[in-house]
Amino acid sequence: MNGNRRKRAAPEAGAGSVATPELNDYPDDSRIWIFGAERDLDAAERNRLLAMVDDFLAGWAAHGAPLRATRRWVHDRFLIVCADARSTDPSGCSIDALVRVLAAAGTELGAGFLGNEAVWFREADGRIARSSRVGFRTRARSGEIGPQTVVFDNSITALGDLRAGRWEGPARDRWHRALLPRGGAGD
Repeated sequence: MNGNRRKRAAPEAGAGSVATPELNDYPDDSRIWIFGAERDLDAAERNRLLAMVDDFLAGWAAHGAPLRATRRWVHDRFLIVCADARSTDPSGCSIDALVRVLAAAGTELGAGFLGNEAVWFREADGRIARSSRVGFRTRARSGEIGPQTVVFDNSITALGDLRAGRWEGPARDRWHRALLPRGGAGD
């Protein structure tokens, strides 16, 4: 295991804070990638996913230089991978390697890990759901979803944005507002 990473006693359960010791060890300008699991994972599946990611991160490199990286499982649905660009800047090839690991995990577990192509949001009962952009817009037009609906912006790329609360919040304050009808309540 690379000397910049601690061995974890056990994988994290969901619904934890994103302010974890692992992420607190990284500067605000660290690069992040957020992947949502297209379905709930049971404990064994989550443990397998995190073991695969940990194995990969232990040897992750860009042009032969080790990357200082960590991950966090959040809300039982999202994998956040963080790399300290000050230490070694991730290259396109190293990012592609991460995506390949997640694709392999998705195949093995029968659950894809989507990035920005889906719209992630909280249902009225608090459950996390995903939809296509067209499906989200349709639900917004019907009134099921509104400006106050909590959404997740998985397109953020800096740890500082995650810390500042730019990941999770009302649709009216995120790019998702473009999918809401104009002139609705709460605009």
